[in-house]
Amino acid sequence: MRGRSHALRGALLALSLFLVTGCQVLPDGEGADTGLRIMVPNTPGGGYDTTARTVARVLQETGVDSGVQVFNLPGAGGTVGLQRIVNERGNGRLVLQMGLGVIGASHVAHAKASVTETTPLARLVEEAGAVVVRRDSPYRSIDDVIAAWKRNPASLKVGGGSSPGGPDHLLAMELAKAVGIKPHRVGYVAYGGGGGDLLPALLDGKVDFATTGFGEFLDQIDASQLRVLAVTSPRPIDALPGVPTLKASGIDLVFSNWRGVVAPPGIKGADRKRWIEALTAMHRSRQWKAELRRHGWTDAFTTGDAFAAYLSEQDTSVARLVRDLGLD
Repeated sequence: MRGRSHALRGALLALSLFLVTGCQVLPDGEGADTGLRIMVPNTPGGGYDTTARTVARVLQETGVDSGVQVFNLPGAGGTVGLQRIVNERGNGRLVLQMGLGVIGASHVAHAKASVTETTPLARLVEEAGAVVVRRDSPYRSIDDVIAAWKRNPASLKVGGGSSPGGPDHLLAMELAKAVGIKPHRVGYVAYGGGGGDLLPALLDGKVDFATTGFGEFLDQIDASQLRVLAVTSPRPIDALPGVPTLKASGIDLVFSNWRGVVAPPGIKGADRKRWIEALTAMHRSRQWKAELRRHGWTDAFTTGDAFAAYLSEQDTSVARLVRDLGLD
């Protein structure tokens, strides 16, 4: 009896240690940690970070893959992350959350790594830009901002949640050009960590207005802490009722940011297929559609070869834009 008791206690102890260390064996697709990772090339709180963490959460909620981990590797406008993904040749378990900002930064910084070296997986969303001010700003309309800006461009500080070459920076330059201000006169202040760093600067009055995506600021907009004066989409945004487009305000500019996912070069075909199938299943889910509405994102889902062609075109066109604006 005593032998059986010792054996039982030993078995229970082993079981408890097994459960505490989390080493339980689970069937594939049933909560197992698959080791898949999404790298975010800026600090927490920005658009890339929000998108990547939303992707990981929806993959888990839908049961597509519950083991996707997100981590941040900020630096040099996203080009540190881009270099890392290029260096991870053949690693089919790692992807980079990226978009227009990484492409722009790669050309402004003359980065050694290029998005054309990566394995394109999927474009996920597009997001219109916006001209945003704090609640107590003296600028009540886009016309107010432009009039003050044109009178003395250097006197206004324009904030953006991206480094030079990123979408917020390119939007500020494009907007200046559209209203007759020479881009080199724009007092752009970069908050390279994305919306997470730009928000306090905007609320504290460190910048006069911001040219940025609005998705990360919807809570503050709903709480009337921030006001959106105009959006850069061709049509009004459902998430921002009553906010005019730049076109409707007499400014000939349409501008959109986008975000997608790429893998390292040289990954196996099976790994590429796995990621694309997982992202496609996520895209079809009601949970993902709800996230699109919640963040004010436009569905821009494209995968594989079609996304590869788009990525190549974007790299060429952004390089030209950076050169035309004198940012290279």
